[in-house]
Amino acid sequence: MKLRIKGNSIRLRLTRDEVYELVHQGEVMETCVVLNKKFIYGVKQTVSANLRAVIEDNEIIVFIPMLKLEDWDENELVGFTETTIEGLTLIVEKDFKCLEERESEDESKLYPNPNAKI
Repeated sequence: MKLRIKGNSIRLRLTRDEVYELVHQGEVMETCVVLNKKFIYGVKQTVSANLRAVIEDNEIIVFIPMLKLEDWDENELVGFTETTIEGLTLIVEKDFKCLEERESEDESKLYPNPNAKI
């Protein structure tokens, strides 16, 4: 899972395996250790109607309604975007392969890029 924070937005990009895990197991979490301190980020299912985020104790968790996730691992929907009443934009989406191959990245678990030439 990739995390991108820019301005007042949080974007999470998930591999095929992570999308499957979120849909069928209810959550996907990652841990990043920086200078011996853990930073945890992830996405979890919720019964609420809207996307929302919780940020506390070195964790960022984005919650997605279960109804939105139904069959997400099998359909063509790229992702979800919502701006909270506080003005934070949350984006959770499938991660696509780059159009140009990068030697340093393993893209084997990413979704095929819809803009790629066949």
